[in-house]
Amino acid sequence: MVINNKAHTEVDSFAQLLHSEWTIFRKKRSLRIGMVIAALLIILFGLLPSITGSNGGDPPPLLEGPNGEAVTDKFYFVHQPLTGDGSITVRLTSMTGRIKEPPAPGTIGPGREPVPGMVPWAKAGVMIKDGVRQGAPYVAVMATAEHGVRMQHNFVYDTAGQPGDVSENSPRWLRLAREGDTLIGYESSDGGQWIKIGTVQMDLPDTVQIGMFAASPGDLRFNDNGYVVRFSEVSAVFDQVNLQGPWSRVDVGVTMEPDGKTPHHPGGVEESGGRFTVTGVGDIAPQIGDDGGWRIERSLTGVLFGLIVVIIVAVRFATAEFRRDQVRVLVAKAVVTGTVTFVVGLAAAIVTVLLCRPILLSNGIQTLPVTLFTELRVIAGTAALLAAAAVFALALAALFRRRVLAAIVSCSLVVLPLILTFTNVITVDMSQWLLRITPAAGFAIQQSIPEYLHVIGPYIPKSGYYPLAPWAGFAVLYGYSALALGLAIFKLHGREEMRQELSVK
Repeated sequence: MVINNKAHTEVDSFAQLLHSEWTIFRKKRSLRIGMVIAALLIILFGLLPSITGSNGGDPPPLLEGPNGEAVTDKFYFVHQPLTGDGSITVRLTSMTGRIKEPPAPGTIGPGREPVPGMVPWAKAGVMIKDGVRQGAPYVAVMATAEHGVRMQHNFVYDTAGQPGDVSENSPRWLRLAREGDTLIGYESSDGGQWIKIGTVQMDLPDTVQIGMFAASPGDLRFNDNGYVVRFSEVSAVFDQVNLQGPWSRVDVGVTMEPDGKTPHHPGGVEESGGRFTVTGVGDIAPQIGDDGGWRIERSLTGVLFGLIVVIIVAVRFATAEFRRDQVRVLVAKAVVTGTVTFVVGLAAAIVTVLLCRPILLSNGIQTLPVTLFTELRVIAGTAALLAAAAVFALALAALFRRRVLAAIVSCSLVVLPLILTFTNVITVDMSQWLLRITPAAGFAIQQSIPEYLHVIGPYIPKSGYYPLAPWAGFAVLYGYSALALGLAIFKLHGREEMRQELSVK
């Protein structure tokens, strides 16, 4: 009973200490003003890009896939209806392509004429799709330029088959079968021995479209200003098709010229004696860039500015009225700092995101759709990022016992790496390295669109992609905060023991 009473007393004592530290924080005018300024910076600098950015006119409709994510669905499709069960088998004998070269060095212009070549994820194969409307569910078995045979469905799912290129000396047989709600993909090197690639369960209508397709994503090239995407196309030759005509042809998602009538870089098909040469451009994949949309985390760019103020507030609070029992006081200060920062950051993030959406819409820009869990993770994760950084700064202030030094070190480790990344002061490789090993890795918690291995994309920090997964990046920041707090507690504990020894003597 005595132990329980002692534990109960210690809990009451720490609760009183928390209340005392909260009272100190609340009564210090500079700390209150600092948190208000941090919130305003998050909101104002978050709204500024949405106010100044404009596409003009009404926002174009975002194309959503079966799972609700933004997708691109552009390819050439030679198809016919399939009612009930059935399959398509083809031999793919060759794939060739063209890529538009960038302008010659020292010149300005749209670029030179296309030259022979294929982008790594140029693709051609067989498909079953719920109609020909963009964004409709589908399953496809395909050969790619550099990634072998793949089975993909509903834009985000990809299963690898056998590696290897397609050529006249090394053709590929592809087969896609439907058995009720089950779709099965096969491949073969000789048309006799078949290898199952994968099986997909999908709720499709009784009648679907089945046929051959070709698509080629744009050629992604990086430069000093970021990246550019240039035109590319692929042509695939199919024969030994097990299905008979008639065939329909559609250039799904083809871009139109300004006159609204003329297709821009259209695909096509040539048929002769059971041999089909299908040419296509575009991609069938999740949308990963900002083209046509706005990432939710772009509305939270003001966090970088608010974080600087939060760090200053934290170091000021760390050295405010330190009394006896400094270890417990430091822990109480860390709890108060983290809690207050999280609440303020959460409120600022929610307000910013809610205000940005209508402003963006009025400027002709839509926010890229994400799942509810992802949106909550970005918003709450932003608040947790601020809180962890505040505790890190507070712990450094207690460790160094110098406000200015603690603020400089905190900003250098948490804020500076991201600033260097956005301003192109350092190379992409250096930014990737810094955002793995410094507390700035915590900004990965804001990434809303994942990196897809089967999609060509600008997967660099400046484009919103971090080298670590969201929670892994946040764990790095959390680890730094815990380490700094632990070192500060260890130092204060040693100081208290020394003081006690001196008092006894």
